[in-house]
Amino acid sequence: MDQAQAFLGKLSDIIWGPPLLILLVGTGIFLTFRLTFIQFRLLPYSLKQVFSRNHDKKADGDITQFQALMTAMAATVGVGNIVGVASAVATGGPGAIFWMWIAGLFGMATKYGEAVLAVKYRVKDANGQMAGGPMYYLEHGLKQKWLGVLFAIFGAFAAFGIGNGTQSKAVADAMNNAFNVPFWVTGIALVIFGALVILGGIKSIGKVTAFFVPIMALFYFIAGAIIIILNFDLVPAAFGLIFSDAFSGQALAGGAIGTVIRFGVARGLFSNEAGLGSAPIAAAAAKTDMPGRQALISMTQVLFDTLIICSITGVTIVMSGQWKNGIDKGALTGAAFGEFLGGAGPMIVTIGLIFFASSTILGWSYYGEKCFQYLFPNPKAVFAYRIVFVLFIFVGATATLDVVWTLADVLNGLMAIPNLIGLLGLSGVIVMESKRFQAKIKEEKEQKENMQVDSDLN
Repeated sequence: MDQAQAFLGKLSDIIWGPPLLILLVGTGIFLTFRLTFIQFRLLPYSLKQVFSRNHDKKADGDITQFQALMTAMAATVGVGNIVGVASAVATGGPGAIFWMWIAGLFGMATKYGEAVLAVKYRVKDANGQMAGGPMYYLEHGLKQKWLGVLFAIFGAFAAFGIGNGTQSKAVADAMNNAFNVPFWVTGIALVIFGALVILGGIKSIGKVTAFFVPIMALFYFIAGAIIIILNFDLVPAAFGLIFSDAFSGQALAGGAIGTVIRFGVARGLFSNEAGLGSAPIAAAAAKTDMPGRQALISMTQVLFDTLIICSITGVTIVMSGQWKNGIDKGALTGAAFGEFLGGAGPMIVTIGLIFFASSTILGWSYYGEKCFQYLFPNPKAVFAYRIVFVLFIFVGATATLDVVWTLADVLNGLMAIPNLIGLLGLSGVIVMESKRFQAKIKEEKEQKENMQVDSDLN
């Protein structure tokens, strides 16, 4: 077992090494230029769409556009937002936060491209529900079904790690440390919660995440914002250190600038999953008239996840100075919040971690299910997958399965490779659909202006 763990650990380091990180960020940069910086140009419009109630409810899809976004948010806002960011700062120094932001900004273009393709190439399954994601645009768009099969295999199994076991374990650890709750009790509670939501399918998941995710994100954001506002005199120095260390690495022994960049980019991508191919599976379920509309909504996920929630964690850690004290990454964020809020600080982080990790289980259950469905379309087989996924939550909460988690980490990285091939190979389709939708936006704007003119004349 030890040999297997060692082998998988080395394999994970190779897969998640510089080549994949360069490919992930490079794809975002490439799409940013091909789409003429769409994540900046149309960001105000995309935010307006997120909070608009005037969507076409008769359009094809299973859940609303907002529910699709919240399902994707549920999957990405997890342990990475708290422990992952702390790990980046502890290992890479404050400058890692800057590179996390850079990865996030370019990742918005990647997330946009994924959603465009997911909606364009989605299909209806045997139950009349939408099925989409990398496996479908690799098969129907790129005409490489074998790549779609590979992605589906990686995704169906990786879901048990990144979206199940590691999350339930994080919740169980937090409940045990903070409230002395036995692991098996947390495991049973999570299984009941998961069964009530997951067994109901995407409509049930969409409704719960649309209610649950905004509340938990707002809770954590407000706590961090209070710290920043009440200690605003520390903010300029914190940002100064983040920017200076990003290019000098002086906060690290030996000035390892490469380490700063690597950990910032890696943790940013781990958190927002841009390029991984997971989020477009949720985007494909949205009720939308055009791929470009849902894509603009989907790309805001990176904004909320990395550029807002992760930033709250990172800036608070740098302001506190606790990152210099050799504190374990799992406790670093709690120590940073505690520096400013006393005993309430670690408790807020613990509650945030419990909510974030629990929601990730919901989002990833759908991702894994759709990957499994692509391989085995039988509705009974799909329902069986849901049951196994729910039961595995208890295993994750109560057992230490390092080999399983490391294997899932390997499969997680492998998911990105076929997905990035699809994004690059179908970039022309992404551009075409973007132009088509932007023409639609222009037409809608002109119609609205003409209606206003007619109203004024009357």
